[in-house]
Amino acid sequence: MTYIASESRYQDMSYRRCGNSGLKLSALSLGLWHNFGDVDIRANYEQLLFTAFDLGITHFDLANNYGPPEGSAEKNFGDILHKHLRKYRDELIISSKAGYYMWPGPYGEWGSKKNLMASLHQSLKRMRLDYVDIFYHHRPDPDTPLYETMSTLDLMVRQGKALYVGLSNYPAQRAREAFDILRQLGTPCLIHQPKYSMFERTPEEGLLDTLMDNGVGCIPFSPLAQGMLTDKYIKGIPEDSRAARAHFLKPEHLTDERLATIKALNSMAMERGDTLAQMAINWLLKDKRVTSVLIGASKTAQIKDAVHGLKSNPFTQGELDRIETILSKFA
Repeated sequence: MTYIASESRYQDMSYRRCGNSGLKLSALSLGLWHNFGDVDIRANYEQLLFTAFDLGITHFDLANNYGPPEGSAEKNFGDILHKHLRKYRDELIISSKAGYYMWPGPYGEWGSKKNLMASLHQSLKRMRLDYVDIFYHHRPDPDTPLYETMSTLDLMVRQGKALYVGLSNYPAQRAREAFDILRQLGTPCLIHQPKYSMFERTPEEGLLDTLMDNGVGCIPFSPLAQGMLTDKYIKGIPEDSRAARAHFLKPEHLTDERLATIKALNSMAMERGDTLAQMAINWLLKDKRVTSVLIGASKTAQIKDAVHGLKSNPFTQGELDRIETILSKFA
């Protein structure tokens, strides 16, 4: 059956301006890092996309290496876009990235002009698109001159293959240098994508201020710390969880101290009438420097829960102080 989007899709979602640009992003964005590869069930990830869009999520975040196997998330997304979402293309923000390993030889990763242009062309072909809305450099390259990488991003915009450009995983000083180059070239950086959550506070050590000073938006990834900031692991490690698969999140990460922190935060979330996941997402969105939070999902209920959580009461200063006490007590 042909998908028809909900007519009320923009009713409850909030949209936040991205830095100093004219672009607004939905407060929640859907990441396709997991659950959209060839190893996954198509009927499920179709429903994830449809549910997200029906609830006002307009930003879908991909990268050339998402899958597994690498490239399959873009291919699968492109197929669904072509068959079901094509008429909504102008309502969507579609992003991709390059920088991590994709093919053998000296041009298959990092940040050279050769790698980035080849990667973008491959991504556009897989998704059956003429352009992406945002193209990111996925990680800093220690060897390629920064000017080469940034001038390639600028070229993509000038060629009409990307509307905006962004960075991911850049530390504050390196990001500042990149912003300066892009500004001089005439293609200001739109957005930065750092790993940021209650359990990963590095962006607070200068990056968030750098983004604000340069008018760049922020979209944190891994806001739930690979699922640790949920109630999933309070009673043990479920067989179908990421910790059980021991890929990125390993059982040894769930120490007694970490579990004590999770339980204390979960109790506080319940007092607020929230789930722990909702509280963790809203804790990020409380900061006006954050444009959108990038969530992942394996079930439609997780997307619905996150969107519903946007209606939660704002944090009081006492609640914020309590969160800091919990985090510091079990650090």
